Amino acid sequence: MISTPMGKLVLETPTQLAWAGSLETPHLATADHIVLLAMGGSATAARAAAATAGGSRAVVHVHQGYGLPAWAVARRALVIAVSHSGNTVEVLSGVRAAVEANLPLVAISTGGTLAEIAAACPAPHVSVPSGLPPRAALGYQIGAAMRVLAAAGAVEEPMAALEEAAEVVDGVLGGGDGAAVSLGTDIAEALDGTVPVVIGATGPGALAAGRWMTQINENAKRMAFALEIPEASHNALEAWASAGTDPGHYGLVTLFDPAGDRRNEERLRLVDNWLAGSITPAGEVRSQGYGPLARMLSLAVVGDVASVVMAERAGVDAMPVDALENFKEALREE
Repeated sequence: MISTPMGKLVLETPTQLAWAGSLETPHLATADHIVLLAMGGSATAARAAAATAGGSRAVVHVHQGYGLPAWAVARRALVIAVSHSGNTVEVLSGVRAAVEANLPLVAISTGGTLAEIAAACPAPHVSVPSGLPPRAALGYQIGAAMRVLAAAGAVEEPMAALEEAAEVVDGVLGGGDGAAVSLGTDIAEALDGTVPVVIGATGPGALAAGRWMTQINENAKRMAFALEIPEASHNALEAWASAGTDPGHYGLVTLFDPAGDRRNEERLRLVDNWLAGSITPAGEVRSQGYGPLARMLSLAVVGDVASVVMAERAGVDAMPVDALENFKEALREE
């Protein structure tokens, strides 16, 4: 059972996912081109939400950086700004560019400058619950982004996907005693003294691997790497296969998604076996569920648990991110 404040927030993930059912979303015109602006934990939510739009005709792109892609202005794209605080400088720069170009805009935040800009436009603003670290509000942000994408015609039956994901995550967490908690704890122990390397295939696996990395970074305050198959087997594999000079320095976690592309899963298995002699195997996780959101989150939540347990084992408080906050303050002073 994870009893720390961050651990308790991990256990709230199913409730957060179900929350989207109570949202009143704006009435939007059907959009053929959509850009989600997001950074950090909000970008994980935006990318997860965008992945559920695979069956639509809309082009859905997640932009992580300043401004807007040039094509977004040319195509008169719908801009969806996702910033938990509402004060993310990169997102705000894109929002201001969208306002200047008179593009349709929807804001998702707890408030902040983003909500103020939306009110001044005026543009729709979807409010998500406040008081949480952005990385611990993933379910809220995914739900809000999916509901907005659905309002623009890019996602079909968002609540069906969110409810399945909530049910799957609730099942694997088991209120703190489920398989995800047991497996996450075992993997955290196996990663002791190593730099984690988390690998998954394009789609739910790669999205989850990225979440593992950022959760270990922020919760456990440790370096970690995320690799995506098939791309990593065209470049990074050469370096990792040479890590055998000190194989115990790295710990390998492999995320399998049996419902994904069979070719990628076969390649992932081959890479996993290939690296086993160079990087110490720390564990494997297999996705649960039918839809891409449920599968991604069933993999990611094990990493959420592992990151919290890693922090506990190291005597680290997972909640504060002082280095990040100090850097943001330095940016404001500039």
